[in-house]
Amino acid sequence: MAMNAPRGTVDILPKDVKAWQYVEDQIKEICNRYHYSEIRTPVFEHTEVYQRGVGDTTDIVQKEMYTFEDRGGRSLTLRPEGTAGVARAYVQNKLYGEASQPVKLYYFAEMFRYERPQKGRMRQLNQFGVEVLGSADPAVDAEVIDLAMTVYRSLGLTSLKLIINSLGDKESRADHRQALIDHFTPHKEELCADCQVRLEQNPLRVLDCKKDREHPAMSSSPSILDYLNDESKIYFEDVKAYLDSMGIEYVVDPTLVRGLDYYNHTAFEIMSDAEGFGAITTLAGGGRYNGMVEEFGGPSTPAIGFGMGLERLLMALDAEGIEIPDDDELDCYVVAVGKEPEQAAVRLVHELRTNGIQVDKDYQQRKMKAQLKAADRYRAKYVLILGEDELSQGTVTVKEMATGEQKVLPKEELLETLHGKLTGGK
Repeated sequence: MAMNAPRGTVDILPKDVKAWQYVEDQIKEICNRYHYSEIRTPVFEHTEVYQRGVGDTTDIVQKEMYTFEDRGGRSLTLRPEGTAGVARAYVQNKLYGEASQPVKLYYFAEMFRYERPQKGRMRQLNQFGVEVLGSADPAVDAEVIDLAMTVYRSLGLTSLKLIINSLGDKESRADHRQALIDHFTPHKEELCADCQVRLEQNPLRVLDCKKDREHPAMSSSPSILDYLNDESKIYFEDVKAYLDSMGIEYVVDPTLVRGLDYYNHTAFEIMSDAEGFGAITTLAGGGRYNGMVEEFGGPSTPAIGFGMGLERLLMALDAEGIEIPDDDELDCYVVAVGKEPEQAAVRLVHELRTNGIQVDKDYQQRKMKAQLKAADRYRAKYVLILGEDELSQGTVTVKEMATGEQKVLPKEELLETLHGKLTGGK
């Protein structure tokens, strides 16, 4: 029986990992520039963290979580999203008591969701996320959106579309909720089974349904923007003004609700307009979630964040024909033939690595010609040849692969010479 990776998972092979590392390094540099700190939370949490944080009425909690019971009878769930775990960590570790506020965090994390695998949407996915906890300033909303857009633009993406909306405060949402119930109730039996339940539990989620999106009642549904109270309207206008001041273009879409229960006020998505990107165009999404920290026993804490799928980011780069810089070169490759030269090569490789030189050697006991071919495949800048003659004379033959030029150096001069060549010296 062939053993394959589980459905909805993939192996990220060494030839592809370089692209992942490049993207992650670029993102980390941007987060540092924006003064965000990295946080790492457990890959599984008590199931209640997601039930309370994400919301019982969401598809994630109802259908997509990988939940299991451990040997102590505790219900645990593999991380399906990042925000709830960060909020739990914020409360448990009393980060709300830190002198510097707000707390600005980012993370790279694997997520697990049981859903139908398709291009760019896996059951094990990788996500970059940002969370800012402890500020109700609409300027923070704009900063978080700016950070997400900066990530995409710094990597070269241009076919981007930013969608924003306001979900209002608790009072505004309550009024809109009742309006949605009144609007959809006459059509209840025409909606899918999920939406019939959502209409009772969380009618805002009806607007996010993929099955009923073409139903006539959707296009005529009450807009949240018509139910915003004065405070919510002012907040949304401030967010838009800050985006305008930074020159960030956006489109207001009253139907944008996001798929999680915890959002209020600002909600946003960033989409790819690139030709051939696929039917699912969303690259990142997030919004404000004032109230979640209290769910975990913490003080009243306003917060905002987003999640960005790294698989979808790499897909977008490919769709726009953006190539990841290829700097996969090897500094040095040691070639040796014979038992004594082989032993000397092992010592030499160790010494060079200890002194900061990137180096590799043959481990297949191949002949010199085959070893030189291997050095070429590895794109080695220099080949260091150790034979019987070099060994007896205490020298090393250094071949520069770009020019074919060879020099015989005393072994004691090798390290200084390589450092000079590899750092641009002569």
